[in-house]
Amino acid sequence: MKLKIKICMGSSCFRRGNRKNLEYIETYLDKHNCCADIELVGSRCEEKCRKGPNVEINGLMYHEVSREMLADLLEQVLGKR
Repeated sequence: MKLKIKICMGSSCFRRGNRKNLEYIETYLDKHNCCADIELVGSRCEEKCRKGPNVEINGLMYHEVSREMLADLLEQVLGKR
């Protein structure tokens, strides 16, 4: 399974929580020993600053991403908790 997670690291998203979201994703992947082919990349401004923090998973953009929302998204995509 190929998984691409793009974290918007523009200054607005970073301040709104994507620094912590990135840490959470890295911890989640490590904790669950995910065997998927995962590409974790940073992104500059996606021009959706007011809706941030923004995270894109497999081409789908999610806005106002909280840690709880991120946990649910990762579980849906990877099937692990």
